[in-house]
Amino acid sequence: MIKHLHAGTAGAIAETAAYLRQGQLVIFPTDTVYGIGADAFNEEAVALLYEAKQRPMAKAIPILLADMSGIWRVARTVPAIAEWYSQQFWPGPLTLIVPKHPALPANISDSDSIAVRIPACEVARSVIRAAGGAVATSSANRSGQPAAQTAAEAINQLGDWVAAVLDDGPSPHGIASTILDCTGTTPKVVRQGPILPEQLALDTL
Repeated sequence: MIKHLHAGTAGAIAETAAYLRQGQLVIFPTDTVYGIGADAFNEEAVALLYEAKQRPMAKAIPILLADMSGIWRVARTVPAIAEWYSQQFWPGPLTLIVPKHPALPANISDSDSIAVRIPACEVARSVIRAAGGAVATSSANRSGQPAAQTAAEAINQLGDWVAAVLDDGPSPHGIASTILDCTGTTPKVVRQGPILPEQLALDTL
């Protein structure tokens, strides 16, 4: 039976994080859409996340961080351009692709890179911090289906797979984050989201 928790209730964040530390999946709010998360360093939990979403293994799972100090646990290096963008847009709806740390499970990404972000959502960051600082997180929907903007929508798609859902009302943005690949010589927008290309000033780099 899924545990339905409310973000404003005492102990809800700690309980959500405890499920993550136990290797279970949870649904929780972010600043973009609702996410389904797993312990980023637990290979079995990451595999379960792929299975729940019916996500192809070739599509890496991004990692959400509580704060900038966590990036050194998930990134082998941080290119100067990625550091610049993080200073400009984090916390916020910009995901940066950087070289992957070898300590991460192999199934979280089938390449040498990993997507990372610090969400501008205090509830999300509190859960991530309490869970250890890094949570593998994808949008809380089956692959190919619309992203969940509410806890109810997320439960409808993935409720059978998660131990708990943390409800904090509708998502503020309603669309997934912008993804920027910072592993090459020039940053490249991989997915359009709330942050537009003109805000990234790519033509001035």
